[in-house]
Amino acid sequence: MDENRGDEANRGGRIRGTAGGTASVPLSVLDLVTVGAGRTASQALRTSVDIARLTERRGFHRFWVAEHHSMPGVASSSPAVILAHLAAHTERIRLGSGGVMLPNHAPLVIAEQFGTLEAMAPGRVDLGLGRAPGTDGATAAALRRTDRLNEGADDFPQQLAELTRFLDDDFPDGHPYARIHAVPGPVQATSPGGVQSPARPPVWLLGSSGFSARLAGVLGLPFAFAHHFSARNTVPALDLYRESFTPSAVLDAPYALIGVSALAAETEREARRQVLTGALSMVRLRTGRPGLVPTPEDAEAYDFSPMEREFVDSWLADVVHGTPDEVRGGLDALTQRTGADELMITANAHGGDARLRSYELIADAYGLPDLG
Repeated sequence: MDENRGDEANRGGRIRGTAGGTASVPLSVLDLVTVGAGRTASQALRTSVDIARLTERRGFHRFWVAEHHSMPGVASSSPAVILAHLAAHTERIRLGSGGVMLPNHAPLVIAEQFGTLEAMAPGRVDLGLGRAPGTDGATAAALRRTDRLNEGADDFPQQLAELTRFLDDDFPDGHPYARIHAVPGPVQATSPGGVQSPARPPVWLLGSSGFSARLAGVLGLPFAFAHHFSARNTVPALDLYRESFTPSAVLDAPYALIGVSALAAETEREARRQVLTGALSMVRLRTGRPGLVPTPEDAEAYDFSPMEREFVDSWLADVVHGTPDEVRGGLDALTQRTGADELMITANAHGGDARLRSYELIADAYGLPDLG
């Protein structure tokens, strides 16, 4: 690995965060650009900007958006576009994908998109990669122009290696892509008169099972686990990541964050009202009826079947919600139980005001400073 790549990574300098206030680990945000009933995608995107600005001001470490498709209540089909918009409205907070679904895209396209983002927001862009389609099989086939959907052991590591080569501009001589360069990118620094920074976004692997955990460990990359929808696999996956970890030029020790659903409100009852909207959205999604996020009133009035009620109770058991003190206690207990190096909070609710208020209350609960 060349000197510039080692300097850029700084053995985790652009990966590891610093805990603020009384938090034991850095706190970050995963935003799904949720669209509530009676609201538009434009309003949802404005809310995402408001949340990014708020969490930047309160000292959260990073702000990620995730790739989803064919889901009316989630307006984040184009992470790179959204991140460019967020970069124009923020100054300090790290921005990234949690994640881009690598099998949906040509690696060169991702390298170009994130090279462009790095040029827009130097030194604060993360590239988180997943191997699932982020949608159903039919939509994935439409995205990829093929019905051959393979996210297995053969394709994903090969795609990841190709993407990394494009990001670092280091295909070996004789390779078919040796003369192809992702621009913006390191090639500009080596061109006559070039002054382009050779830095590039750190790559993270995302997962909800053991496959990416092991791969991230073997490659010495940071790992993000989707605890918010795969809670039972969290500890086994993190253990596998740590056991598999091999020091690299990127990291000298494992670094794992977990995504966690959490929402704080002034009262426990109000928090329950808000998170029930997300639970009903999941019921509809899991039963083939995806739609906009319902209002709290509609969620409370919904007549859940016994099977749906069982699902909701199970789902909400993994959502940390309540008063600020209750949420802080739940997040601290989760950190202690999993040993996570960072928590990435996602607040799923109908309205932007409730989500904004939740992040403000969590920041207050941990005594995070107001950076202005």
